[in-house]
Amino acid sequence: MDNFKDNEKIMIEYAEMLKALAHPVRLCIVHGLINCDGSNVSNIQNCLNMPQSTISQHLSKLRSYGIITGERNGLEIIYKVSNEKVKALVESLFEE
Repeated sequence: MDNFKDNEKIMIEYAEMLKALAHPVRLCIVHGLINCDGSNVSNIQNCLNMPQSTISQHLSKLRSYGIITGERNGLEIIYKVSNEKVKALVESLFEE
């Protein structure tokens, strides 16, 4: 077993990533963004049938953890999963 002190920074990073994904709505958003290669808030809102403010709060949390990025396209922002470790993890969770 590795020495925790030697790997503390990476363990904290992974724990924070897992905390961000631990909410079912955020996990669903990330899974959906991976499957459709990005989306705007309106499409996410329609898929999840939740208020836009709720979706925006979850997107903000995912952005703050460095899991997603938003790219402006005219008047809308397209959100995509930008963290390759998160992509691999979520894809492995939903493998059949």
